[in-house]
Amino acid sequence: MNNDGLIIGLPAGSLADPNRGGNLINLLKNAGFPTRGYDKGGPSVFTVTPFLMGWDGRPQEFGSQLGIGGIDIAIAGDDWIRERTLEFKYEYDQDIELMRVLSLNRGAVRIVIIANDDVPDCDEWLKDLLSKKKLVTMVSEMPYIALDWFERKAAALGFKDSHSLYSVQKFQTPPRIDSGIVIYESWGKTEAKIKNGAVDFGLEIVQTGSALKNYGLKIIDQIMSSETSIWANPAIKNNPVKYDLARMFLLNLYGSIFAENKVLIFFNAHKEAVSRLMNYLKENALFADEPTVNEGVNFTEFSVQLASDRVDLPLAKVRYELAKLGATGIETIPLESSIPGLGVLEF
Repeated sequence: MNNDGLIIGLPAGSLADPNRGGNLINLLKNAGFPTRGYDKGGPSVFTVTPFLMGWDGRPQEFGSQLGIGGIDIAIAGDDWIRERTLEFKYEYDQDIELMRVLSLNRGAVRIVIIANDDVPDCDEWLKDLLSKKKLVTMVSEMPYIALDWFERKAAALGFKDSHSLYSVQKFQTPPRIDSGIVIYESWGKTEAKIKNGAVDFGLEIVQTGSALKNYGLKIIDQIMSSETSIWANPAIKNNPVKYDLARMFLLNLYGSIFAENKVLIFFNAHKEAVSRLMNYLKENALFADEPTVNEGVNFTEFSVQLASDRVDLPLAKVRYELAKLGATGIETIPLESSIPGLGVLEF
C-alpha cells in the first residue's frame, strides 16, 4: 500500500455520471477535490490534491479491498460493504472490521426478500416450505446477505439443524448439496427467475418496489436499508498521515453535503429597521446562536443561511417579508460548502 497518500475507492457507474442522480463528481468538486478522468471511466486523478489517489472500481469490490488494506477509504453502498464482510465470514472464516464514517445522502435502496404474489405471511410461508422441502433454492445479486438472512430465519423457525448446509453457486449449476439452501448468484433479472419458477424465492435491491408488480411478485420481508456512504478500515488510525488526510477529506465532503439546497441571504437594514428584522429572524429560527451582522454608521448588513427547499418557509416568502420589514439590497448566493466545525466528524 502507498504510505504517502490516501487511496480512495471511487465507484464507477451512476454515482459518477454528472447527468444522473448521484453526481459524485460535482460533490467532490464543491468539496475542493476536482477530478480528471473520473467522468470518462478513469483513470481518475485529483487535479489539485495529488496526495489523494483515486482507485477506480466497482462498489461491489471495495469491501474486500478495504478488508485486505488495498485501499484506505471507499465510496460504496452500505449493502455491498455488508455483502463482502459476510463473504469473508462464510467463505474464508475471517472477520473484517470496517467503519461507516460518512453518509453521502445518495443511492437510497432497500434490500428485500421477494416471492410470488400469492405468498401469505413470510414466516408462515417459509415454515411450510422448509417442512416440505429439505433443499430450497434462492437467487440474489447479494448471496451472502441472503444466506445470513436465511440462517437467522431458519433457526428462529426451528429448522437450524435440518437446513444447516448451504452452497453459493452460479445460476443454475447443479446443486452441490442435497439439503439446506442453494443460493444462485445472479447478475440481475432476479424477478424473472422467480416468476419462471426457477427458484423458490429471492433477494432483491429495490427503491420503490413497484417494478415487482409487473412480475406478479411482492416483498415479504425487508433485510436492511442502504445508501451510499464512505467506509474506512479502522487500521488507518494507526497511520497518522493517512488518518489526518482521511479526516480532511471527510470534513470537506461533509461541508459539500451539508450545503446542498442551502443559500446565504445578504441584506442591508437602516438602523430603525434592525430590531424588527432581528425579531423576524429569531421567530423563524433563521440563525443558530445569533445572526451574522456587520454594523455601520447608518446601516447594518445581515447574512443568514436558509434551506432553499423548505416548504414551511419558502425562500421567496422570506425575501418578500424581509423587504416588507425594511431590508434592502437582498442578495441570494447558493452555497457550495458549509462546515459547522470539526466536531461533525465521528472518525
